[in-house]
Amino acid sequence: MRGSLPMVADDGGLTKYFRDIRAFPVLEAEEEYMLAKRLVEHGDTAAAHQLVTSHLRLVAKIAMGYRHYGLPIADLISEGNLGLMRAVKKFDPERGFRLATYAMWWIKASLNEFVLNSWSLVKIGTLAAQKKLFFNLRRIKARLRLLESGDMAPEHVAAIATELKVDEADVVSMNRRMAGRDSSLNIPVGESATEIVELLPDESDNQETALAKREELGQGRALIARALATLTEREREIFVERRLRDQPPTLEELGERYGVSRERIRQIEVKAFDKVRALVTAGFAPKALAAV
Repeated sequence: MRGSLPMVADDGGLTKYFRDIRAFPVLEAEEEYMLAKRLVEHGDTAAAHQLVTSHLRLVAKIAMGYRHYGLPIADLISEGNLGLMRAVKKFDPERGFRLATYAMWWIKASLNEFVLNSWSLVKIGTLAAQKKLFFNLRRIKARLRLLESGDMAPEHVAAIATELKVDEADVVSMNRRMAGRDSSLNIPVGESATEIVELLPDESDNQETALAKREELGQGRALIARALATLTEREREIFVERRLRDQPPTLEELGERYGVSRERIRQIEVKAFDKVRALVTAGFAPKALAAV
C-alpha cells in the first residue's frame, strides 16, 4: 500500500505532490463504508489504497500546521501518512463515524511523536503537561503577538501558565528552549556573506550509524503498533485519548463518555500503558518480538 502512494522527496517536490494528491477523489460516505467493509472482511488491499489516497489531502493539511517547528515539510507529510495508514488498518466502519474523524487523531499522534523525537537533543519531556505546553505555547504566543519577544513579561508568563495549568517556571524554560531552536543558522557572520551554517563542523552520523538508527526507530514504531493491537478496543481508545493526544481529555470526561467512574478510566489507562510498555520493552529481544 505504501509503495504505490505519491512520494514527496523534499521541499522542491511539494508542488508536484500537492498536485498529484488532488487527483484522488474524495469518497462519499457510502463508498467509504463499502471500501472499509471490503478491507475488514476480505483484507482487500485495493480498498485500503483507495481509503488512504482519498485522505492524503487531510494529512497534508494537518502536516502544514506543524511546519513552524522547523522540520522539513516532506518529513512531516511522510510521518502523517504513516499515521493515516495505521488508522485505515484499524478503522471499524460499523462504529458509525467517518474515517477522517478517526484518522485525524492517528495522524496527529504520529506527527506529535515525530516532532518530539526530532526537536532537541535534550528530551522535551513525557508528562502530559509538558507535551501540552510544548504544542500550545507558540499558538498562545501568536495570539498574544509575542512570537518575537524573547523572554516574556511576568504577566504574560502567568497568563499562559494559568491557561495551560502548568508552572510558570516551566513556561519560562520551554519558551527559552523553543526560542533557541528557532534561531536561524542563515544569519551572516559580521559584514561578510558567510552564514553561520557554513562554519559549523559536520558532525552527522556516517551511513552505517544512520542506517542503524533508522532501523531502530522503525522497529520501535512497529512494536508500538503491535502492542496497541493487543489491547481491547476500549483500552486502545482510552490509551490513545490519554497518551497520544496533545490535549488529552480529563478522566471525568472519559468517564462520562464510557459511563464509568473516573477511577475506572484511570485503572484502564494504567493497565493499557503497562501492557504497551511491557510489550515494547520485551519486543527488543528477538524471541519476545516473535511472540508478540
